[in-house]
Amino acid sequence: MSSEEPSPAALPEPVDDVHGDGRWMSQHTRFVQECKDAEPDVLFVGDSMIQLMRQHDIWRDLFSPLHALNFGIGGDTTCNVLWRLQNGELDNIKPKVVVLWVGTNNHQHSAEQVAEGVLAVARLLTSRLPRAKVIIMGLLPRGERPNPLREKNAAVNALLRARLPRPGPVLLLDAGAALLAPDGSLSQRDTFDYLHLTAAGYAAVTKPLSDLLLQILEETPEEKRAPPV
Repeated sequence: MSSEEPSPAALPEPVDDVHGDGRWMSQHTRFVQECKDAEPDVLFVGDSMIQLMRQHDIWRDLFSPLHALNFGIGGDTTCNVLWRLQNGELDNIKPKVVVLWVGTNNHQHSAEQVAEGVLAVARLLTSRLPRAKVIIMGLLPRGERPNPLREKNAAVNALLRARLPRPGPVLLLDAGAALLAPDGSLSQRDTFDYLHLTAAGYAAVTKPLSDLLLQILEETPEEKRAPPV
């Protein structure tokens, strides 16, 4: 894909209100208002994988104490998240870390296009928040058994891993292997519908995320500038 032709997954667009209830825009409007009222250290943004964190103890126990905002909307694609961030969801806030988890709903896009879409969101975040770290959560395996969508998500993760400069402000955290049994299956213990996480699934996937967030937040500016020894 040429630089003159951006990935269709990197084109911002709101959700089409096909049901006519305005729920998606209402959530976006609420998030914009939260930006005016809060001073988060950590911003979580993405699809239902982010949104549903708030329904489990891990949000209360691990992430809410970090002064975190949750801007997750179920069903969102990279295009929808881009639109939201360009339309007020980054105004007035300066989080130290942004956790981005999106891409599994980009069904109409190839793995290459999805990776470009995720990277477009990351570039927007680093442009608007130049002092923040961005943690991209790898796309999780989906479906009880190996299937084409799993292969696509794994390909997206591999593309992100290859294209993110190291060291740099954007990190990839791919914790999906923790959910797989030796035979490659997903258990209902971890994913109640073989996609969305249970409390046990979130505990397995977010433990390394919690450790990484604490590490970043505890670093002082002096430590960040110190040369390696």
